[in-house]
Amino acid sequence: MKLTRQQSKVRRHRRIRGKVFGSQERPRLAVFRSNQHIYAQVIDDTQHQTIAAASTLESEVKAQELGASQAASTAVGKLIAERAKQKGISKVVFDRGGNLYHGRIKALAEAAREAGLDF
Repeated sequence: MKLTRQQSKVRRHRRIRGKVFGSQERPRLAVFRSNQHIYAQVIDDTQHQTIAAASTLESEVKAQELGASQAASTAVGKLIAERAKQKGISKVVFDRGGNLYHGRIKALAEAAREAGLDF
């Protein structure tokens, strides 16, 4: 039985979430990618709390008119890193949300690393 793309993504995401856990010292940087937007959250799983968030829906990113591109993902990566550093977070665990590590996901991760997040 061949799995669909969605089923494969869900299976990968469950496997990743079984291993990746965000603590107070090292929260989880979770990424969700839709066809039009990309969202990133820094989450403390011990307290079930979102510490920082950024997406392409925000006015800071939307004003640049980048659409659903790697450039938009780069902008979101820089923004989430800045917000996390303002909250005193420099180390995170990366949760790619079942997506393959290339394209927009990779652009966001590399931008966050360049902006100072360590993962």
